[in-house]
Amino acid sequence: MTPYFDIETARFTRSPRSTEMKNVYIETYGCQMNVADTETVLGLLGDRDYRRTEDPAAADLILVNTCAVRENAEQRVLGRLGELKRYKRPGVVVGVLGCMAQRLGERLLDAEQHVDLVIGPDCYRLLPDLIAGGEQGERLVDTKFNDWEHYEGIAQWRDDSIRAFVTVQRGCDYRCTFCIVPMTRGRERSRKLPDVVAEVEAVATRGVTEVTLLGQTVNSYREGNNDFADLLRAVGRVDGIRRVRFTSPYPNDFTDRVIHAVADVPEVCEHVHLPVQSGSSRILKRMGRRYDREAFIECVTRLRDAVPEIAITTDVIVGFPGESDEDFEETVGLLEEVQFDDAFTFKYSTREGTAALRLPSHVPDEIKRQRLERTIETVRSISAKKNLALVGDTTEVLVEGKARRGGLLQSRTRTHRVVLVEGPEEWLGRYLEVRLTGTTGATFTGAPVT
Repeated sequence: MTPYFDIETARFTRSPRSTEMKNVYIETYGCQMNVADTETVLGLLGDRDYRRTEDPAAADLILVNTCAVRENAEQRVLGRLGELKRYKRPGVVVGVLGCMAQRLGERLLDAEQHVDLVIGPDCYRLLPDLIAGGEQGERLVDTKFNDWEHYEGIAQWRDDSIRAFVTVQRGCDYRCTFCIVPMTRGRERSRKLPDVVAEVEAVATRGVTEVTLLGQTVNSYREGNNDFADLLRAVGRVDGIRRVRFTSPYPNDFTDRVIHAVADVPEVCEHVHLPVQSGSSRILKRMGRRYDREAFIECVTRLRDAVPEIAITTDVIVGFPGESDEDFEETVGLLEEVQFDDAFTFKYSTREGTAALRLPSHVPDEIKRQRLERTIETVRSISAKKNLALVGDTTEVLVEGKARRGGLLQSRTRTHRVVLVEGPEEWLGRYLEVRLTGTTGATFTGAPVT
């Protein structure tokens, strides 16, 4: 039985087990960190005799793990909570977890009368006791920051036997003016390197061959004398691990040591997701980013010099307060100069509590919409040209699962490109050499090389 930590007594105690199995239904929104947190919650509940169900009507416990990065993410969750209300009945506990729970706290209980629990990302260890309170009719909020919490000792419940997310760092000390994460995830702290390696070893023994190391600014990882370069090298040495990925790094934290590790460790994949947010140095300063346009380009150059075949993807925000036409053109120019392999693009979204909310000169929504459309068009054009040039190449892929298109399997290259192949389900989890036979501009088709 997994112990839980009692904050009041500052010691581990044990909660009584139930006498029968109960069903938990959980939905997850947002980033990979939330996916990893859901796996932690399911592992914790599994030890308390809960089993997962895909049917909310059959659930004794309904949980929604939420994101607060953008307003539309929160609105989507609120809409879904309204839909889940139909499954509320005596004895069924409904809980909201994650960043949106942390941000709104008791306001969520006031607004959603069918919600029993509101639990922040640092409080999952107490979830069994909070659920017990909910079963007794209590409505509870726990959003304390626990800067010691890494959920060590809780075996995560993972339904993917091919790949695994491994959280190595929680929280963020960067104070970007648009970002809510420091207010929902707390201060940055890193796990002990041996604990990370032990978790990677554990998933490797289950047949997992690819791990993704997670952190809000993952390459700022530091524990004692160990930095992110040491972590990459240690994880790369784990028997059975063939691919190591990480997300999301921060440009300033790509030291020479880290870049050398990316280049030197064979298991580290040739892909970096490197958020730029804007191509204008003026806007980057207003965003509170700790680099300018030139420094970002210099970071990209250092990565490409060290790993010539590396694929670099990014995040872009358009319509940030004060963004002029000239600032936006600098962003488009940066996309064309750097030639990213792909990008996630967003309209700026106001977030209560962030410094950007107080900045003057907010951009009209119609202008943001137009700029987003042009940004997407630019990214797609660059990506399509780069992908078309790869058709005919032979590359290694890991077969991850069934594709949405009938009869095909989805696989992924080391550079994070998706390749659809025709083959039997027995190929799931296998590495194949494939020839890229075509591309839609975004994804590829491939044929195994025999």
